[in-house]
Amino acid sequence: MTDFPFQRVLVTGGSGFLGSYVVEKLQARGATVYAPSSDDYDLCERAEVKDLFDDIDPDCIIHCAAYCGGIGLNEGSPADMWDFNVMMGLYLLMRARIEAVRKFISIGTICSYPENTPVPFREEDLWNGYPEPTNAAYGMAKKTLIIQSQAYRAQYGFNSINLLLANLYGPRDNFDPETSHVIPAIIRKCVEAVETGAQSITLWGTGRPTRDFLHVEDAVDAILLAAERYDSSDPVNVGTGVAISIEEIACLIASQCGFRGKIQWDHSRPDGQMNRWLEVSKANAKFGFNAKRWLGAGLRETVDWYKAQRTAHATKA
Repeated sequence: MTDFPFQRVLVTGGSGFLGSYVVEKLQARGATVYAPSSDDYDLCERAEVKDLFDDIDPDCIIHCAAYCGGIGLNEGSPADMWDFNVMMGLYLLMRARIEAVRKFISIGTICSYPENTPVPFREEDLWNGYPEPTNAAYGMAKKTLIIQSQAYRAQYGFNSINLLLANLYGPRDNFDPETSHVIPAIIRKCVEAVETGAQSITLWGTGRPTRDFLHVEDAVDAILLAAERYDSSDPVNVGTGVAISIEEIACLIASQCGFRGKIQWDHSRPDGQMNRWLEVSKANAKFGFNAKRWLGAGLRETVDWYKAQRTAHATKA
C-alpha cells in the first residue's frame, strides 16, 4: 500500500540528480514508480511519448527531465536548451492531458525570472521582463510550460502545477567541469587543488552575485508536498529565501575541502544574473513547505560524497 495519493507515478529524468531522489522517496512511500531512460523513450519525439504512455499508463507525472547546466553550457548551447526543454515539456503535457492523467508536476526554474527582477523574486514578477541573457533560452523554455499548463486548466480542467526551484546542490550532483553548476564546479576545483598541491584556483566572474541554494532533498520534500496538497497552475517558488554571494560560498567550500590557497576571479567570464533569490512564503502557505537543511551541513555532505566517489574511482582504476 502507498501513502502517496497516486499509485502509478512517472518520473522523467529519474536517473538524474533531482529525479533519482524523487524516485527513491516515492518508492519508500509505496508508490509504483516508472523512471525510463532516454534510451528507452526519446521525450523529444511525439510518437515515443505516446508509446511511453501506452506502456506505463501513469496517473501522476513528475517532470524532472531537463537539459541544463552552468553558464558555460547555457552560453554554448542555447538552441539545444530551447529545443530539448520545450519539446519534452510540450509533448509530455499534451499527452498527459489527452490521457487524462490525474496530475502533472512541472519542475521549473528560478532562471525564468526577468533579468532585473527585484529581490527577493516574487511570483507576481515572473512576467515583468525577459530573463538574463546567459540563461534566457532555458528559462523561457521552462516558462512556456506554465502557459501550456494554465491554458490546459482553463480549457480542459487539467490538473497541472508549476514549481520554480532555486539553485539545487547535494550529493550526486553533476561535477563535469564542462556542464556543472557553480557549487559542484567549485568543489571539484578545490578538491583537485588540494590533491595536486596547487596554490590557487580561478573561478568565473567577480564573486559578487548572490544566489539561493536549495538542498536537493529539500526540493524533493517540496515536490511531494505540492503533489499532495497544491492544485493550481499558478507557479510557486521553492527555495530557502536566503541569499549568499558566490564569493562567500567559494570560501566556505574551500574551507570544507581543506584548500588554503588563493581564490582568483576571472572578470572576463560572465557573472550571470547579479542577484537571484526567492521569496518563499507562498510555498509555506499553499502546501506547508519550509526548507530544513542548513547550507554548511549540506555542503559538507556534498564534499564528502564527491571525495568518496573520487576515491572509489581511483581504487577501481
